[in-house]
Amino acid sequence: MCDISFGDIETAKDERRDSPERRAGRDEIRLILALVIAVLVVLVLGFAWAFGSLATRPEAMPPPQIVAPASGVSILASDAVRIDGTYAPGRRSDSPGVLLLHGFGGSRGQMVEQARWLNRLGFAVLAIDFRGHGASEAAPRGLGITEWRDAHAAFDWLKGRQRGARIGVVGISQGGAAALIGPGGPLPADAMVLNAVYPDLRRAIRNRISWLTNRPLAWIAEPLLSYQSRIRFGVWPGQVAPIDSIRTYRGAAMIIGGGADPWTPEPETRALCEAAPRCAELWIVPGLDHLQMSAIDGEAYRARVGAFLSRALEARR
Repeated sequence: MCDISFGDIETAKDERRDSPERRAGRDEIRLILALVIAVLVVLVLGFAWAFGSLATRPEAMPPPQIVAPASGVSILASDAVRIDGTYAPGRRSDSPGVLLLHGFGGSRGQMVEQARWLNRLGFAVLAIDFRGHGASEAAPRGLGITEWRDAHAAFDWLKGRQRGARIGVVGISQGGAAALIGPGGPLPADAMVLNAVYPDLRRAIRNRISWLTNRPLAWIAEPLLSYQSRIRFGVWPGQVAPIDSIRTYRGAAMIIGGGADPWTPEPETRALCEAAPRCAELWIVPGLDHLQMSAIDGEAYRARVGAFLSRALEARR
C-alpha cells in the first residue's frame, strides 16, 4: 500500500514551483521589467529636457525700421547681457515715459504701433527686445526668470533719460511677469498695464500643456518642465510667481485679460487684480485668446490704456 499523503503531494508541487530554474526565470523577468522602466524613464526625461531646451533657445529677429526722431539704443543688463531697443523722445526732455515689454517669442517689432500712438500722446517711449529675442544678445529665454534683469535695466535707463519723470510700463504676458518678479520685487514704476500675465510659472506651463493635450497629462508633465528652472537658471519654479510679487507693488495697475484665453484664463486674471494693492482697472476682453491679447490694438484699447496712463503719469497734452 502506498503511504503518500495529500500534503506530501502539495509539498512536492511547491518545491517544483520554487525550483532554482523557476526562481532564475522570475529574476530574469524582473530584471527585464526594471530595464524597460528605466529606459522609459530616461526617454521621458530626455524628451522633457529636449523640449525645455527648444523652448529656451534664443531666436533672433531683425529689428524694426527706426524712423527719426526715434533712435536705436543698447543697454547692458546687470549680468552684462546686451539689450537692444528703440527710444522715441517725448514732447519735453522730462516728459513721462512708457516702457514696452513684449511677450515670450516676440520682439519690440510687435510693439511698433503701440509705441507710435503712445508717443503721439506726449510720452517718451522705450521698447526693448528681451535677451534671446529680436536683436538683443543671444541668451536662454526664461519666461521672465532672467528677463527681469532686462526690464530693470531698461527702466533705469528710461528713468534717467527722462530726468526722473514718472514712468509707466506696458507688459504683455512674459513682459508683465518680468516687470513684477526678481529679487528686488516689482519695477518701481508709477503705473503698470499688465496684459495676459500668468499668475505663476507652474500654472503657466500646466495651462499650455493642457491646451495642447489634456488636463490629466498636464498635471503629470508640468513638473518635468517647471523644475528645469532650478537646473537651467538656479531658481525654483515656486519663486516665479507674479501674483505674489504684485502684492508689494504700490503703483497703479491696470489688469487686462482675454475672455477666451486658455493659457491665462479669466479667473487667473481676476486673481491678479485682486492681489494688487492698487488695481485701478480690470478689463476682460470678450472672445480673445492669448495670442490675440498679445497683439491687441484698436480704438477701445488705445482709449482705455491711454486714459489710464495719462491719469497715472500726469502727461501734459
